[in-house]
Amino acid sequence: MDRIIEQIREDLARRIAVTADRLADRTLAEDPAYAALLGRAELRDRIHLTLRQAVEGLVRSGRGLAPELADARATGRLRAEQGLPLDSLLRTYRHSGRMLWQTLVEAVAAHDRATLPRLLPGAAALWDVLDQMTDAASQAYRQAEAARGERERAYRAALLDALLDGTGTAAEAAAQLGLPERGRFAVVVLGPGGSGSEGLESGSGAPRVLRRIRADGESALVELGHLPLESLREGLAPLGVRAGISPVVEDPADLARARRLADLALRTAPGSGGGARTALLDERLPAALVAAQAELADRLRQVVLGPVLALPPEDCRVLLTTLGTWLACQGSTTYAAQRLYCHRNTVSNRLRRLEQLTGRSLSDPAQVVELALAHAAVVQRAAATAPASPIPAGTVRRSPRLPG
Repeated sequence: MDRIIEQIREDLARRIAVTADRLADRTLAEDPAYAALLGRAELRDRIHLTLRQAVEGLVRSGRGLAPELADARATGRLRAEQGLPLDSLLRTYRHSGRMLWQTLVEAVAAHDRATLPRLLPGAAALWDVLDQMTDAASQAYRQAEAARGERERAYRAALLDALLDGTGTAAEAAAQLGLPERGRFAVVVLGPGGSGSEGLESGSGAPRVLRRIRADGESALVELGHLPLESLREGLAPLGVRAGISPVVEDPADLARARRLADLALRTAPGSGGGARTALLDERLPAALVAAQAELADRLRQVVLGPVLALPPEDCRVLLTTLGTWLACQGSTTYAAQRLYCHRNTVSNRLRRLEQLTGRSLSDPAQVVELALAHAAVVQRAAATAPASPIPAGTVRRSPRLPG
């Protein structure tokens, strides 16, 4: 085979140059992806190189040598970096193989038609060379595409960090992420080890969500559009994740503040127990106020509920659970008794004991506020130290009948 090619080398080289022109024109006419990315001269030169490399590979194959694949790999990497679809690249390789074989047959026939039968065994060898070149280009393409995708993900993550951490120019980062200059945005923060913000994107009409997973937890920037803020809680509810949701902001420059508020909301979210584990900041402002002032919250806890906290663990748990349930039931002893599976008088007795221990009256609105804030401080501390703390992280839940 190499002897035949050597005899027609000059004519074959001229014919290959013409074939490269024809294939470049055909590719640009039939494949919009190539037409959008490449000029004719660049495409023609690369096709010409591929055809010559295939012929050289055929010669090497006849000598028992493997084809050179460096140029095929370079082509695969280049097309991946340019964003050309892999299908387009592979289609061009297939067309190159067919047209090269036709060119080779025509060159041999023009030189000596009688030698055409000697060319036929080279068909399998040529296709084997082209398969190796195609595989090398395809593998290099996928490797380069994976690397490019990783770079793009890292870049988008850095832009999202700039928005949520307030470390960059918000307008520029928002534009790069495709966010509008004005809109309705919210930030969702999941607890440590929590994941699943992709649940926010499920269903028709779901909002656009940009997620960021770091060592300290998962955050999500949500472009709400016309959706209500409460839809985020509904999207997270089936997942059972503990999360905090910021208020709505309209300017991307306010997203760093929204992230801080979502963190604060997360600190007020129930750590265990039944019911929703997702906290909207605007629905938990008193508890958020306590969470925002750790030193004052600890002082409030000790000053208001210190005598209760000094009780044996079980007595302490019963009184705090009763207080939390009574507060959640808007001061209704009857409803609190139903939730706690005990008699109404039992609840009343516990509450009177709590009043005696704390020196606060549940009939005085100002002192109820103190007790509610102190209770929030206890619950938040318990959530932060669970499971060591005897104080339940959640108090608004059904529980077994407690002793009076």
